[in-house]
Amino acid sequence: MRLGVNYVPRGSWFYGWTRLDRAAIRDDLAAIAEIGADHVRIFPLWALLQPNRSFIDPAAIDDVLAVVDEAGRAGLTVTVDALQGHLSSYDFLPSWVLSWHRRNIFTDPDVVAAEEELIRTLGRALDGHEAAEGISVGNEIIQFAAPRHPHPCTLTSEQAREWGERMIAAAKETFPQGRHTVSFDDDLLFDPDHPFTPDVGIHCGDLITVHSWIFGRLGPALGVDHPRLALLARYLLELQAAWASAEGVSKPLWLQEVGAPLTYLSAEAAPEFLTHTLEAARAVDGLEAVTWWCSHDVSRTLADFPVVEYDLGLFDADGNLKPIGRAFSEAAARKDEATPPPPNDTIAIPGLRQDGARESVRPDGPIFDAWASAIEAGQPRRLAVKEDA
Repeated sequence: MRLGVNYVPRGSWFYGWTRLDRAAIRDDLAAIAEIGADHVRIFPLWALLQPNRSFIDPAAIDDVLAVVDEAGRAGLTVTVDALQGHLSSYDFLPSWVLSWHRRNIFTDPDVVAAEEELIRTLGRALDGHEAAEGISVGNEIIQFAAPRHPHPCTLTSEQAREWGERMIAAAKETFPQGRHTVSFDDDLLFDPDHPFTPDVGIHCGDLITVHSWIFGRLGPALGVDHPRLALLARYLLELQAAWASAEGVSKPLWLQEVGAPLTYLSAEAAPEFLTHTLEAARAVDGLEAVTWWCSHDVSRTLADFPVVEYDLGLFDADGNLKPIGRAFSEAAARKDEATPPPPNDTIAIPGLRQDGARESVRPDGPIFDAWASAIEAGQPRRLAVKEDA
């Protein structure tokens, strides 16, 4: 299992992309490698890369390459997020899709063509850079299509899958040896009204990505420091694996985001949560990589972030390793240990296109409860699709 981090620049957060401090980035990446990480995911802001629909800033692309090369020198590989429109509750959409220029970022032909061109440009730039591993299309960009969004982009499920396929095809066109993915929050899995459906997550991209956050449904249901919180990531991975298998799709799994939010964990319990989450995830057949969120805390000098965002780092905002960072380093030293074979016994789940499927598999429901109870009893059971479940 590969183990890495989502890189948040120390002190400046993602605002650091406005004026790159290469020395600070070099120090950050060296520290990340020192605790045993082997890869990072980076987040250049879309509005900086493409400030106008017809203008991609070559200086901003050069900044991306500078970070990729610094990571390579530290011994890390890099996935670059494109179309980086949302981070830690803030939106960074370019001005040419907002207010007077508001357009649907998934269906407007001119916007989609511009997105493809940015991804192709990044692909051309990254191709040949030894540390560059691939492109990830946006950070949970599907939240702009969520019914709960204040200004949702409306589209059909067919249009959602077409958009995802077009973005991946654009990456493949200019970076053919890269491994490219689309990033999703768990609305994809659990919200029956969301136009991005689980089959998009399965079919679009070279790996199946999972983002696991206990503050969504499980934390409110179980409460702070509940031992089952550390099982959520494994559950989401097994769920996507089961649906993929039923679709005849075989791809590696990437736990692309998982973190320890102190809204549902005490600070004292966070290191143990990391340890148990990674131990549980390693039991999933087909898991290739885990990328922890995140490297560095958000500085308290930056205002108006949700309280949960300030303490998610392995390092504090000054670059000091936290107890959870030491737990990460210890886990990295054990990442190649053998894992038990997957269980033979199963728990039935509905097919992903079955009515009510997304509601029935939510982690605050009976399927998760039965699955978790089996693990706690020492008799784990894997999830398997049964169409009449």
